[in-house]
Amino acid sequence: MTDVFDAEKRSAVMARIKGKDTKPEMSVRRLLTQLGARYRLHRKDLPGSPDVVLPGRKLAIFIHGCFWHGHDCKRGAREPKANADYWQAKIGRNRSRDTASREALAAAGWRVETIWECEMKDEAALRARLSDLLAG
Repeated sequence: MTDVFDAEKRSAVMARIKGKDTKPEMSVRRLLTQLGARYRLHRKDLPGSPDVVLPGRKLAIFIHGCFWHGHDCKRGAREPKANADYWQAKIGRNRSRDTASREALAAAGWRVETIWECEMKDEAALRARLSDLLAG
């Protein structure tokens, strides 16, 4: 299959994809604030620079896009049509990096949670999960 965009256009499209302050991240942060949690963002001194960190609870939360991190849901399992070899390798590297970050944080005594983009569909369930994390 041919690319939909030329290289210059694809580069411009990819540059607009945010790594911070994404809609799923903002949703989780809003819910945490409503639950009364105090948190820090993107702590670069921790492995993997977790999206949300609750230092007093030693809790690190990663908020992952299903496609970008190879989740096993419908969206994450979708096979890219254009440049498939590149994307499969890229997602594989992301998953390896995620595993290494989780292991390093756990070894340092942190509780580590991953919230997936697909979990945003059920806000009540997400709120209950976050509430349980804050209680535990």
